[in-house]
Amino acid sequence: MKRVLVIAYYWPPSGGSGVQRWVKFVKYLPSEGWEPVVFAPDGADYPSLDPSFEAEVPASVEVLRGPIREPYAAYRKLTGARSTQVTEISSGEKTWKQKLSLGIRANLFVPDPRVGWVKPSVKALRKYLKEHPVDVIVTTGPPHSVHLIGLRLHRDTGIPWIPDFRDPWSRMYYLRYLPMTAASWRKLRREEQTVLDSCSTVLACTPLMQKDFQAQTRTPVACITNGFDEEDFTGPAPAGDGRFNITHTGLFAADGNPLALWKVLGKLSKTEPGFGQELRIRLAGKVDREVLDAIAAAGLSDNLVLLGPLPHADAVREQRSASLLLLPLRNDPQYAPILPGKLFEYLAARRPVLGIGQEEGAMAHVLFSTRAGITADWEDPAPMRAFIANAWRQHCEGGVPATTGDISPYTRRITTHALALLLDSLPSCHPERSTCHPERSEESLSSCHPERSEGSINN
Repeated sequence: MKRVLVIAYYWPPSGGSGVQRWVKFVKYLPSEGWEPVVFAPDGADYPSLDPSFEAEVPASVEVLRGPIREPYAAYRKLTGARSTQVTEISSGEKTWKQKLSLGIRANLFVPDPRVGWVKPSVKALRKYLKEHPVDVIVTTGPPHSVHLIGLRLHRDTGIPWIPDFRDPWSRMYYLRYLPMTAASWRKLRREEQTVLDSCSTVLACTPLMQKDFQAQTRTPVACITNGFDEEDFTGPAPAGDGRFNITHTGLFAADGNPLALWKVLGKLSKTEPGFGQELRIRLAGKVDREVLDAIAAAGLSDNLVLLGPLPHADAVREQRSASLLLLPLRNDPQYAPILPGKLFEYLAARRPVLGIGQEEGAMAHVLFSTRAGITADWEDPAPMRAFIANAWRQHCEGGVPATTGDISPYTRRITTHALALLLDSLPSCHPERSTCHPERSEESLSSCHPERSEGSINN
């Protein structure tokens, strides 16, 4: 069986959507003829925890840990924050302590605050790979500093390497709010370009990201989306509580606060008989204060049910018992290429999905093609009102709103099969038997990447 080394910052006990992509790939890769080996941080400062994901990793999978030092403890001490949240990198007002911390983060930690994990990881993995060869290396980001580990190992060993992008890099929407100097910005762009030009194949998780990356490099760019695990959705859907439940799971960020939606719900509660009594807005996960304030301002405080962060299985039960699932994207044009991981579990829940975001974005395409719901613009209440009214009508008639479109391309088994085909397509550059090992000649290394130049990175 061939072996693939997966280098991932987010790994159990981390929670959140970022960990699920590769936990599920690792779960199903052995059935596709690939033995995964995982390298993850030891002592990472994760923003959320969900130990239940540990049960998803087969006992036979080797998981290596490398120590990591992160700056977040100092950040919390400086700002008084309780946790590290990406929502603080936004256009909102900042205290002087927050401005200072963002300036340090933007210019001393390029490309991100986990960059200190690169050097010790490269050192440890160089030794490991000499004694335990693999056929392919995969790095998955964000954090995109993880790709710098793959870059150095690839140059040292000649082993084929795939950087997997769950989010964009230099085009990530929140970077515009970081006070980066021109020198820091050039460094970040240089690192990105070097990674794109030096790897064997780039892997993106949405078609629009694939298109953007392909415009930047001559390296082939593949696309494998996220998905849902059918094993998480077996059996009949759990019975609801009889209320009209509008449910959101996961982080609810201030820059995705759907103000028009809360106004629509507030008006329906006053004008539609029984709606205000039956409506429940169920939020499972971390919710920013601005979202709660907007719900209160719309007169919906009595309709709000705050569930807090839930284990994954409980979040799935919430999705499957909802009357309507809510998925607002961050209100930023650069978010259009992104497909939130929860979207695919929403599809599997077979409940109507009200998306709020770019009407020509990646999410809108998936919801349309699967007939799972609609995507309304943030400032356009009319389609929101019509969609909610239809779901409410079905609820009043005693029916359970459900979707029936084809979602089979997004099962984890199908996406893992696509990944295995991609891994199989790479040239054999095993350091013990390949002519691609860089210590043998520079020419042999370049033969793995025809017409491609080697970049340089200065950390």
